[in-house]
Amino acid sequence: MSTKQTEKRPNILSQLYRGETDFQFIANRKRFYIASAVVIAALVVVMIIKGFVLGIDFAGGVQYSVPAAETSATLEDVEAAAESAGAEVASGQVAGSGDGRSYIVRVGELEGDQSTAVRDAMAAEAGIGADSISVSEVSATWGAAVSKQALIALIVFLVLVSAFIWIRYERRMAIASLGALAHDVIITVGIYSLVGFEITPSTIVGLLTILGYSIYDTVVVFDKVQENTAQLLKSRNQTFAEAVNDAVNQTLMRSINTSIIGVLPVAALLFVGVGMLGVGTLKDLALVLFVGMIVGAYSSIFLAAPWVVDLAERSAVFKRHNQKIAAKRSGEDEDAKPARKSAKSAAADEDDDDRLELAKTDDLPLELLEEPAPARAGGASRQGGSNARKRKRR
Repeated sequence: MSTKQTEKRPNILSQLYRGETDFQFIANRKRFYIASAVVIAALVVVMIIKGFVLGIDFAGGVQYSVPAAETSATLEDVEAAAESAGAEVASGQVAGSGDGRSYIVRVGELEGDQSTAVRDAMAAEAGIGADSISVSEVSATWGAAVSKQALIALIVFLVLVSAFIWIRYERRMAIASLGALAHDVIITVGIYSLVGFEITPSTIVGLLTILGYSIYDTVVVFDKVQENTAQLLKSRNQTFAEAVNDAVNQTLMRSINTSIIGVLPVAALLFVGVGMLGVGTLKDLALVLFVGMIVGAYSSIFLAAPWVVDLAERSAVFKRHNQKIAAKRSGEDEDAKPARKSAKSAAADEDDDDRLELAKTDDLPLELLEEPAPARAGGASRQGGSNARKRKRR
């Protein structure tokens, strides 16, 4: 019996934990681009056709809260009673459960005594006193102000995030992160339009929350990308795309753990709290968090990092770097080594020019310039040869 024992290959979970996976995220990036483009195009069509259901805080109007535990009337019965009194019902939902269960009915703006007439009609249909129905009125002007403030908050968030990433990392990463955030916003609001959930202030809060979550996940990946590519031009071992692919694989487990930990409680809020317990007032917040966290994790891995590669490979510096690596791997460097020995000074100058160009264009951190330029080979020998020729002439 042979004593030689074959080593067991680590399973996929062990490889993920150690950051040793070799999934080709960058090589297959065009597939992810196409998938995202198809989804976004479909959702844009949905948004154009269906539009959005704006909550009372944005559209203005009147909101009625009808106790449902004391009546046998359904939500549809109460809505029909409101419409019979001249109101235009914008939305209706069931909130709470048990004794705290109620119907939330939102209607458009009403004039004069219309609000009282609608309340009386719903109370009569439900068989309860009119005083049991709470009424909240919001003017369209106030709703417009809320919409404006929400837009300002979103713009300020994007500006601050872009500035931070540009200063902390580089311009390419700032552009890629903005693209990933735009991707997340479009898909999330598209899902809202598709399912017909109301957009409320809670939705905006949730949207800003998931954008913060998405940028956190993206920064984790970018931090590893910067670490892997900081010394890239000083060697001929990897292309920029290969270094970025390694960075994504090395942070993959952390991204998965963060996503699972974030999505699980939100899923419980959405499917248990809203679906089973009927806490309808939470569904606008729960949906935006659930969709946004999943989409944010996807964009950080499959879009943001590949976009950085696309932007980098447009640079002539990285094109030359990739050509040198290709030549080395094909054996050209070894064959041409004797002939190139006299060109070391030119190569060193070219590398220094590459680093300077990248630093000027904010493509790589400035620390690349801190390393002194390599000694110019052949300088002393040329000087010596010149002196020898002078002595010979004399």
